[in-house]
Amino acid sequence: MQFAKFVRGALLPMLAFLFICTAPRSTIAEEPYKLQIDSLRKSLEKYQDYTAAVRDLYLSTVGCVHYAGEKIAGYMEYPKGAMGIHFVNPTMGDIPDPMKPNVLIYEPVKKKLNLVAVEWLVPLTADTKKRPALFDRPFMGPMEGHEPLIPKKYVHYDLHAWLFKNNPLGMFAPTNPDVSCEGYDFSLLEMPTKMMPGP
Repeated sequence: MQFAKFVRGALLPMLAFLFICTAPRSTIAEEPYKLQIDSLRKSLEKYQDYTAAVRDLYLSTVGCVHYAGEKIAGYMEYPKGAMGIHFVNPTMGDIPDPMKPNVLIYEPVKKKLNLVAVEWLVPLTADTKKRPALFDRPFMGPMEGHEPLIPKKYVHYDLHAWLFKNNPLGMFAPTNPDVSCEGYDFSLLEMPTKMMPGP
């Protein structure tokens, strides 16, 4: 009885304190954004139906993008895996809004498109003073456009978030090894894009 009281009164609070102190820093760093990310995911649920995305002016680039994972000096590094099919909304501004990504990403599964991720795409302009960041995550880039889907002259930064499919590489990784373009008529194996100078 005395031991049970000791566990409840002293040992459990001490163990909880130790757990907090030794928890991985990345988990603690993401915790302040959990509610915001959950809210973002909920607000985008309607786009599980890609026709709703099209009605809201998210336009498909058709090609299902994937990478072989090769590393080339001076080029962006994309781990082996896929991004998927990008639906881009050209009506959104250049300042990234954490609650309004300007790209939705779908994985083709048989004859269906499954929403798996979102992306914020930000052009590099003369007014760009620093690398953009959301959720304490710096954007990748600046880089050339992803030809043939995005013109090479469209130098930009981007950030992915795998909100609707788990990514073993992490929520904000650019590619997902568990996403596939296999069997899709417009599968596109892309080469890494060239890195460009930025602010």
